[in-house]
Amino acid sequence: MTNARSAKKPPPPLNDERLRGLALHYVGKYATTQAKLGAYLTRKIRERGWDGERRIDIAALVGQFAELGYINDAQFAEARSRSFVRRGYGERRLNEDLRAGGVSESDAVPAKEHMAESTFAAAENFARRKKIGPFASEAAPPERRQKQLQAFLRAGHGFEISKKFVNAQPGHEIYSE
Repeated sequence: MTNARSAKKPPPPLNDERLRGLALHYVGKYATTQAKLGAYLTRKIRERGWDGERRIDIAALVGQFAELGYINDAQFAEARSRSFVRRGYGERRLNEDLRAGGVSESDAVPAKEHMAESTFAAAENFARRKKIGPFASEAAPPERRQKQLQAFLRAGHGFEISKKFVNAQPGHEIYSE
């Protein structure tokens, strides 16, 4: 049994002003892409309904935000690339993330170039974070090395560089080629 005073009043249906306010709040709070903002606004309209005089034009609102510089897919992609390198994730993982974020191929080019230049650094960061290979305190048995290799591959690294780090002895330095 719910108390009438404790029951929340549903939010009012959206109109042009409320939709713009929601969009501004979202881009102010989250780093986002045009596709993600469009999906967010579409979901909010579906949840709350529409009460505006004009027809809904989400694409125009998203385009206006991009023109104003509130959203920049290329900058978003580059920031994700830098973040992935620091966290030790590889190229495949970045590509999946950008595709899920709706970043176009043309906007993703600089981010992919950065990741290609930083492949070794990302793998090294991953190994350091997970204490694998040269960053381990002791040599791992074969079963554990197999699991470490799988973790490297899940993180988006290529097989060769993953194998190089996993098979390295603790304390040895690995050099990029």
